[in-house]
Amino acid sequence: MPQLTDKAVPDQAAPAPAGTWMTPEAYGASRAALWTGAVVLVTDTDGRVLVQSVDYRTDRLLPGGAVDAGEAPSAAAAREVREELGVDGRYPHGLAVDWLPRDTPGFAPEMGFPGEILYVYDGGTWTPERIDAVRLPDQEITGIDFAEPADLPALMDAGDARRVLSALRARIAGGGPALLEAGRPTSPTALDRLEVLRTRRTPERGTWHPGAVPDRLPVRERSGWLFAPDGRVLLLVARATGAAHLPPPPPGAAVLGYRAVEDDGTGGGARLRAVARIAALPPAADPAYARLLATPEQVRELSDWGPAGAAELAAVHRARAGLRLPAAVRTPPAELPDGAVRW
Repeated sequence: MPQLTDKAVPDQAAPAPAGTWMTPEAYGASRAALWTGAVVLVTDTDGRVLVQSVDYRTDRLLPGGAVDAGEAPSAAAAREVREELGVDGRYPHGLAVDWLPRDTPGFAPEMGFPGEILYVYDGGTWTPERIDAVRLPDQEITGIDFAEPADLPALMDAGDARRVLSALRARIAGGGPALLEAGRPTSPTALDRLEVLRTRRTPERGTWHPGAVPDRLPVRERSGWLFAPDGRVLLLVARATGAAHLPPPPPGAAVLGYRAVEDDGTGGGARLRAVARIAALPPAADPAYARLLATPEQVRELSDWGPAGAAELAAVHRARAGLRLPAAVRTPPAELPDGAVRW
């Protein structure tokens, strides 16, 4: 870093400082000036993202906007949500910080866009009651929707959609705020590398029932909560689509419960869930799938299970306690090697 002097002009009688000395004026002129913005990522209880329609552009936006001179970014985030949605709140937890270069598409040349640092804050999960409390202003914001994460690229500017998906993955991963450049993580996690949430999640909205599947219901699907010794569970992610799902249960796994499948013309049925403790895994049988270890909460957040997801998650933790396994600490899901794994 260049060295500064406490004088605007060096003493004419003194020798000029050596090296990289600069006057304060020259040093200030050498620093890059960037815009600063703040947005808030809010989801509903189904994991869909709140996006706004505005009266000055066709694509959707997160709540947020410019940080005023002398304003802290977190204060700007709270102010923007209050102005745009009529909802008071504080958003101290950051999900991502994104650097936008000066040649970012979408800015008219006459704006003189110099680049921007944009903060993404965690607005949390809003209940139906909190959503009902939204009050839109008379102008600018014309409506809100909750969008499936995979639909964001079709609804938003491409860079905005990348940023939101990166921030959402950072929230699920739980490893702290992501540093982004043009919406892309500089240090991607397994969720980023596999681009989870880029395809629509398969809805499993059936009610949760503990115990065995009744004889009258055909089993349409079998999957298992397979616990590693640290309390995390095995999760499969399709490399081609980023879709995440639980693996099939091994022989001897205990039945945990089932989800009812609505009658789609085939008579309905059940999605069976089993539970087991695993001490080892054989080599991956299908290279099309990555194997990850994730917390049960992360599995739920990557799924579309509806209100019954809470009941299933509670049953999973009761089973974990029965297996005398610890509750896993949320850390970024770890991708396992394709070879055999033993704990």
